[in-house]
Amino acid sequence: MPINVNNPEADALTRKFAEMAGVGITDAIVIAMREAIERRNRAETPLQTAARLREKHGVAMSDDARKPLPREAFDEMWDDA
Repeated sequence: MPINVNNPEADALTRKFAEMAGVGITDAIVIAMREAIERRNRAETPLQTAARLREKHGVAMSDDARKPLPREAFDEMWDDA
């Protein structure tokens, strides 16, 4: 199935990448998309990032820390009294 790109920036970036990689435009798109997908698949989720940072700084999650705060705690943050 053909891809039709009508965006000057996309065209310029694709051509620049193709030149850098020494490949044609079609191969440049395939390479770039594979690399982008691989990068996204390797990226940490927010939960993984939080776990890594807790471990790095020696922070343990207690059962109490896992419980959501009551509504009153949020209300107090916005109380102007």
